[in-house]
Amino acid sequence: MTERFPLQPLLDLANSRMDDAARKLGELIASEHAVEEKLALLVDYRKEYQARFVEAARNGIGPDAWRNFSAFLGKLDDAIAQQQRLVSDSRQRTEQGQQAWVDQRNKVKAFDTLSHRHHSEQARKEAKQEQRLTDEHAAKQFRDRTDEE
Repeated sequence: MTERFPLQPLLDLANSRMDDAARKLGELIASEHAVEEKLALLVDYRKEYQARFVEAARNGIGPDAWRNFSAFLGKLDDAIAQQQRLVSDSRQRTEQGQQAWVDQRNKVKAFDTLSHRHHSEQARKEAKQEQRLTDEHAAKQFRDRTDEE
């Protein structure tokens, strides 16, 4: 009879934690993409607004419109700088999530290796036991034939 792998609960727990880490990593990657897209939109919008400002300046604008354009460009620059910080933070969290997943995967691999060794040892023991029984049966048949002669 095969013995149960004694560390099976730990292997199951490690698999569960690895699955959780993978799910979390997926969420972090999606979040990173979202903040990167928002940054790209802000940068594109700033370029468009800058082009409108340059065009308006060519056509001649008053000091109030100049101040408004400049102030809004400043606000866009601030928003871009803030979004760049969010992107950087998100990338860092994603890297940490990747490392957490790798750590959990390594634990699963370690327990899985132990499990394979355990099962191989159990199979070897069972084969040895089966061979012993076969040998005993063959010896008994040989004795019975010898006794009949």
